[in-house]
Amino acid sequence: MAEQTPGIDYKPDESFRDSIGTINEDGKRNWIFAKKPKGKLYNYRSLLSYLLLALLFAGPWIKIDGEPFLLINIIDNKFSIFGQVFWPQDIHLFALAMITGVVFVVLFTVVFGRVFCGWVCPQTIFMEMVFRKIEYWIEGDYKHQKKLKKQKWDKEKITKKGIKHAIFFSISFAISNTFLAYIIGNEELLAMQTDGPFAHIGTLSALVLFTGVFYGVFARFREQVCIAVCPYGRLQGVMLDRNSVVVAYNYVRGENRGKWKGKKEVREEAGKGDCIDCGHCVDVCPTGIDIRNGTQLECVNCTACIDACDEMMTNVGLEPNLIGYYSEANIHDKEEFKFTPRIISYTVLLGVLIIIFGAFLFGRTDVETTLLRTPGMLYLEHEDGRIKNLYNYKVINKTSEGFQFRFELVEPKGTIQLVGQKTEVNERESAEGAMFILIQPDSLDGRKTKIKLNVYDGDRKLETISTNFMGPGGL
Repeated sequence: MAEQTPGIDYKPDESFRDSIGTINEDGKRNWIFAKKPKGKLYNYRSLLSYLLLALLFAGPWIKIDGEPFLLINIIDNKFSIFGQVFWPQDIHLFALAMITGVVFVVLFTVVFGRVFCGWVCPQTIFMEMVFRKIEYWIEGDYKHQKKLKKQKWDKEKITKKGIKHAIFFSISFAISNTFLAYIIGNEELLAMQTDGPFAHIGTLSALVLFTGVFYGVFARFREQVCIAVCPYGRLQGVMLDRNSVVVAYNYVRGENRGKWKGKKEVREEAGKGDCIDCGHCVDVCPTGIDIRNGTQLECVNCTACIDACDEMMTNVGLEPNLIGYYSEANIHDKEEFKFTPRIISYTVLLGVLIIIFGAFLFGRTDVETTLLRTPGMLYLEHEDGRIKNLYNYKVINKTSEGFQFRFELVEPKGTIQLVGQKTEVNERESAEGAMFILIQPDSLDGRKTKIKLNVYDGDRKLETISTNFMGPGGL
């Protein structure tokens, strides 16, 4: 029996990299009609998608300790994440969270490729698990869709297209309302809806605009978002290496490909691999690529090709996983997955960032007070000889309960005179005011003296703050 031709020297035709499958030679859009996928991984992705969609639409209505599960109110500078309220003063936490998130995405891409795109990305979830499923339900599988497109505009086509796009627009409107609820809060959204659409023309216009954007993306633009708009696909080219695990075709086992009938031994005798060149992996691809050409910009790791290939391998009596999660080192050199120095470095960096972020987050106080000298004001001399400075204060209450606050000068000794008597702050709000601090000249260190104050709620000390006090020394 002749030895099977090894696929290690397999070199695919690289001409496909000069173009993308969604654009034809004339530069016009090549509409992708993807075959309806099915299989184990598709079922897992569907379950995960339904869970994430449920969380997305339920998010504005979920409250923790009276606060929204997630609120990004840029207008009022109020942010709530998992029921914890954040203010502009917490911007360092957001910056650190974004840096941590970027490192996390980079680490995942280095190790697992675009697994985020295929399993978690909102664009993929909405396109493949919502809009395309509706399309299959109304227009049928890919062959029926192709036939319908070529069909003249008769009653059947008008009805199917009309129903489909009406549903698409309705879902897009629901998505727009959901995202608006994440910005202004569900109570405000309900109030606007109760008042009627013409009472809030600006909000209605924004809703219609974003509904049109979502509808255009999922009804027309589709996979072009992943190919032409999202930068992640291009970034993966510089982040992946031979040890990155991606959706890949095992060319060592599959080549030389070719259609065949009969026993596996007969195929091996002819020097053929396990790929029977059925094209099922291409038919189900939502971006129109051939995964057998290798890792490509358009591939979002949706695993549809894995399910399609596994089904065919089972039908012809061959082992599944001809297409699966592999690294180049795993396919070419038969190496098992290993932690490379780059993966270890990213992991350590990510761990450090998570620890720092956790320290800042759990060390975050319930009350934050800022005390600044009034700009443009020098020190003043009181009639009894004491030196006084005018300060502006702001007390931010991050808790769900209001309280009365008071200031006490710790060092050096002195007197505090509030300008006005507002010494209370409501829950999740802030209070601002002004006050004079008076100190004896012999207690000052010169032109600038560091002073400390305690902030109290009754007898409970909330925090200690410090600032500078200006005096006559050196002037």
